[in-house]
Amino acid sequence: MTVKYKALPTLDAEAFRSRASDANGQVPEHHVSDGGGNPCRHCLDYVPLGEDMLVLAYRPFPDPQPYAELGPIFLCGRACQRHADSTNIPKLFLEWERMLVRGYKSNDRIQYGTGQVVATSDLTEACERLFEDPDVAYIHLRSASNNCYQCRVERA
Repeated sequence: MTVKYKALPTLDAEAFRSRASDANGQVPEHHVSDGGGNPCRHCLDYVPLGEDMLVLAYRPFPDPQPYAELGPIFLCGRACQRHADSTNIPKLFLEWERMLVRGYKSNDRIQYGTGQVVATSDLTEACERLFEDPDVAYIHLRSASNNCYQCRVERA
């Protein structure tokens, strides 16, 4: 089985850049990137040094519910090219030592027992193992240290 890594949809990124409210009902904040540690969830690269970036609360689920975690994300303040859906681990993630993977059911609830911290070089294999469970509909990749949402993983 193969998996597909999916960045934040362009329509969502464009809406936030146009001052759409975030998951907390607030307009995204504008900051200046320090050049590292600010990964854009749309292009899946760091917001360049000195460039405008957005900081906002994001909930990568269709509706609020007890398992619909929300948290801070960064976006390039100016339009950027969305990272193409890919079966390859996004290059940005390979710079990190490890990530948290967690499976979700089709009702957007956590599939218990799926959360684990894995070496980034093992992400694809870890996701393939999680998808062996037919109840896992999709996976989130999150920061191993801060639990921040990074991207979605689906069956290819």
